[in-house]
Amino acid sequence: MTIATIDTLPTEIVRGRGGRPAPTRTIVAYGRVVVGYGFWIFLLSDIVMFSALFAAYAVLSGNTAGGPTARNLFNLHNVFIETACLLFSSYTCGLGMLSAERRQPARFLLFAVFTFALGAAFLTIEISEFAGMVRAGAGPARSAFLSSFFTLVGMHGAHVTTGLLWLAYTVAQVLVKGLRPVVLRRLACFSLFWHALDIVWIGVLTLVYLMGAR
Repeated sequence: MTIATIDTLPTEIVRGRGGRPAPTRTIVAYGRVVVGYGFWIFLLSDIVMFSALFAAYAVLSGNTAGGPTARNLFNLHNVFIETACLLFSSYTCGLGMLSAERRQPARFLLFAVFTFALGAAFLTIEISEFAGMVRAGAGPARSAFLSSFFTLVGMHGAHVTTGLLWLAYTVAQVLVKGLRPVVLRRLACFSLFWHALDIVWIGVLTLVYLMGAR
């Protein structure tokens, strides 16, 4: 993630009145604003993409082509375990971010391990669910309903996988560089991303699983 430097800042930011260089604090603050603004744009674009996938699923969920329906396929017990894992991982992620801001690297690493383990558990259950459906002949090519299901839920799972890789990378940065400001900004971006996945999952849980199992 690029941090604004003197070479990339506008002249009016880099130089104060009378042509004097601006304080370093001003440059750092400007970089924080640029990074934060850009990341919020990324999150919003991701939400727009998921909105389109939700809309497609809502339209196609009844098109089973004579195949299995949501009520026949979904195991709500496993879904609730998945949900608990993901929601609790968001809680540990928040505690880890607070520990990082307080310059407590040992506590941050502990909560990062919990977050990773819970996210990996969520992903393992989801992959097991997908594999079971495919073995039962309910793969994405079976019907429009299943195509939209695998696309929506699979896209969320791909984001969780990306988040786990991102978390591992940021933990490595903390171990190598410590909790310096640039690392904290990257951790803050990861935290926003991970919490956004929780919001999307609540939509998946409601529209796909709870409404589908009625």
